[in-house]
Amino acid sequence: MDDLLKTDLENALKTLKSGGTILYPTDTIWGIGCDATSAKAVEKVYQIKQRMETKSLIILLDSVEKLSGYLEKVPEIIIDLLSEINSPITVIYPNARNLAKNVIAADRSIGIRIVNEPFCRELIQNFGKPIVSTSANISGDPSPISFKNISPKIKKQVDYIVKTRQHEIGDFKASKIIKLVDDGTYIVLRK
Repeated sequence: MDDLLKTDLENALKTLKSGGTILYPTDTIWGIGCDATSAKAVEKVYQIKQRMETKSLIILLDSVEKLSGYLEKVPEIIIDLLSEINSPITVIYPNARNLAKNVIAADRSIGIRIVNEPFCRELIQNFGKPIVSTSANISGDPSPISFKNISPKIKKQVDYIVKTRQHEIGDFKASKIIKLVDDGTYIVLRK
C-alpha cells in the first residue's frame, strides 16, 4: 500500500470515528460520506447537500455477508443477483435496522451498495460499520463525474477530503438502482 493511500485511510477512518464527514472516491462517482449509524453525522450530510431529510440516503457495505446486520431479512434472489453482476448496483431493501433513523426512508427501506472499489472496501472493513454515500453535490445540481467538478462549497464543508484518485478522469457514473418488491422480485429504478 502506498503512503498516500495509507494516510488517506487513517485520516478518513479517524474522521468517521469522530462523527465527521468525508469526501471520497467510490466505485461510481465521488461521494460525501459519514457513519451510517450516527444520526448526528447523517444530519451533517443533509446540511452539506442542502437536502431534505425526507429524501433518504444510500449506504455502502464491503460484503454481502454484512447485509444481515442491517436488514430484517436478506432475500435469496439478491444474493444470487449480486454474485452475478459485475457493475455497481444499489438495491433498495425493505425493513432496515441498526442504522441511524434519518438515513432510513419513511417506509423503513434502505438503499445499499456492496462496493468493490479498493479504497472504499478497505475503509469500510477497518471502520466496521456501513458508510453513507451520496453524490458530492448540492441537492438538485448535477452529480460531479470527477473530483475537479466538485463545488468548492462542498469541499469547504466536509471534515476530510481524500486525496487518493483525485486526478483520475474516467467514465464514472451513478450505479444502477433496483428495488425489491414484496413478492420476492425486483424492479429497475435506474439503469
